[in-house]
Amino acid sequence: MNEAPHKVDHIGIAVKSLEEHLPFYTQVLGLKHLGTEHVESQHVNVAFLQIGETKLELLEPTRSESAIAAFIDKKGEGVHHVAIGVTDISSRLQELKENGIRTLQDQPVPGAGGAEVAFLHPKSTGRVLYELCEKK
Repeated sequence: MNEAPHKVDHIGIAVKSLEEHLPFYTQVLGLKHLGTEHVESQHVNVAFLQIGETKLELLEPTRSESAIAAFIDKKGEGVHHVAIGVTDISSRLQELKENGIRTLQDQPVPGAGGAEVAFLHPKSTGRVLYELCEKK
């Protein structure tokens, strides 16, 4: 059995517009904006905000066919996923699959902030979308 997850790395929040929502997080809540980046593989722009040891990750779709755009169309803006920090993501992913957990990727893919990520299917996790996140 692999080492247990060691932290909540971030909470992903789907938004239609970073420009519209960032002022709430920075000016109203007073969170530190760590930066924004484009993640082409996920078709999103991502803004990172620090809150204690955890981050909030605002996810803005850049294409109508992105998973974030589909999420917003179906459920509206709001909490999208909880990212769990892990080590050896490939082994962890394999172990979960061997235990009957459905995944959205067979192998980790590049994510924001230089991380390798993989998502667990909500039908296997009590309807919560979890992201495994390994930062090298």
